[in-house]
Amino acid sequence: MLRRIAALRPPPPRAVAAALVGGADAGYSSKSTSLPQKQQRVRDHAFDGIMEVQKRVRRFLALHALLLYAATPTAPSGKFSAGGSGAVSVPFSRLGALSRRQLRLAPLDAGNFMLRHPHAFHLFLHPVHRILHARLTPRASAALRLEADAIASLRPGAVLRLRKLLLLAPPHHRLRLEHIRLLRRDFGLPDDFADSIILSNPALFRLTPDGFVEFVPSPDDPPDLTVAAVERSRERHYREHRAPGAGEEDARFAFPTRFPPGFKIGKYFRIAVWKWQRLPYASPYADVSGHDLRSLEAQRRMEKRAVAAVHELLSLTVDKRTTLERLALFRDALGVPKKIKEFLRKYQGIFYISTRGNQGKLHTVFLREAYYKGELLDSNEIHDARRKLEELLLMSREKANLDRMFTSMGRGWDELGGGRRGGAELREKFLGDAGGRKRKVGAGIDDDGADSGEDSGVESLYIE
Repeated sequence: MLRRIAALRPPPPRAVAAALVGGADAGYSSKSTSLPQKQQRVRDHAFDGIMEVQKRVRRFLALHALLLYAATPTAPSGKFSAGGSGAVSVPFSRLGALSRRQLRLAPLDAGNFMLRHPHAFHLFLHPVHRILHARLTPRASAALRLEADAIASLRPGAVLRLRKLLLLAPPHHRLRLEHIRLLRRDFGLPDDFADSIILSNPALFRLTPDGFVEFVPSPDDPPDLTVAAVERSRERHYREHRAPGAGEEDARFAFPTRFPPGFKIGKYFRIAVWKWQRLPYASPYADVSGHDLRSLEAQRRMEKRAVAAVHELLSLTVDKRTTLERLALFRDALGVPKKIKEFLRKYQGIFYISTRGNQGKLHTVFLREAYYKGELLDSNEIHDARRKLEELLLMSREKANLDRMFTSMGRGWDELGGGRRGGAELREKFLGDAGGRKRKVGAGIDDDGADSGEDSGVESLYIE
């Protein structure tokens, strides 16, 4: 009797709410045939691995910028002359102070990073000033020159990408110069693009007095200038994989979708994705400022248009990725909602947001279809040149003759650590303690685990 009475009692309010929403841990088992507004992010280790390498690249570029900021030519004596190897050196005491003040690095971080990457940085005791100096190795300088040469050779493509970027901001087709400047590395633009591209092409661009870059129509523009990359790939895929009786309507507005490993796809979620793929939308290059957006159907189409706009911007980048913070600068131009992170997480089959780097404060948005197992499918010269630098930073220290560099540093260990205590800590870490117990130089969290005694000749370019 008690069991029957308990069965007739109404469930508590929390249980009713959990049953209506599917519960906090229901995942994608909801019976609704519309895409859920909030989805749990599923990690993709292939993209996170790319960002682990990019952490070293960003640190290297930041230190290189400080080297250029405080550079002084090496002493004109033999192979240490500036004309001999083309290198410039900086007193490490000044470089360490700049890194602590501008990059907010810990006192030992700059020296620790340089010692961990001897193929990129060379530390030596200056033969004239007798203080510790730092400079790039010839391999690192060659990798940077290779990227600069690739950017210079592909300048016509950069002009085209910049024009398409301005066309993504209808109806006036104008963007702030400072916003484009923050995106210049992602778009493969030179550092002086304001002079070499914008001001040098008055028939294509116009720089306004208030700091905006405007699109100038030209009769020489290709006819497919306003054709999105997803439309080209969609047409190419349909022609190559067209099957008799296949529904053209299913592929007309569809996006290439590949969900991360471990992403749970239920029956109703699959139906919701199928309905969303068939939903028509306006081109990201079209002007929709005068459209009536009061209906629910129009809002859904505008949301899909925003997905197409972000897809097109990522397609225009060199590496098919950019940071979420830079993408947010173009939120109004692309028509993306304010909560851009939740908006992109809703479409995890098209985009991936990686939080690796800068203690989770940096978010990088990847275009999924452009990568396969962590490799860019459609590579280019700029991306290949950047890979050379990544490979240089991933080389193990065991492949460099560190004994020569450590010997040439002499008493510079104290300067490297910002004092005797810090210098002794780094010296013990890389050379061993007073008892002769030497740590393995190749062991560390920043190494790839390679173990080789081969001399790569990094120091032989400087020291006989």
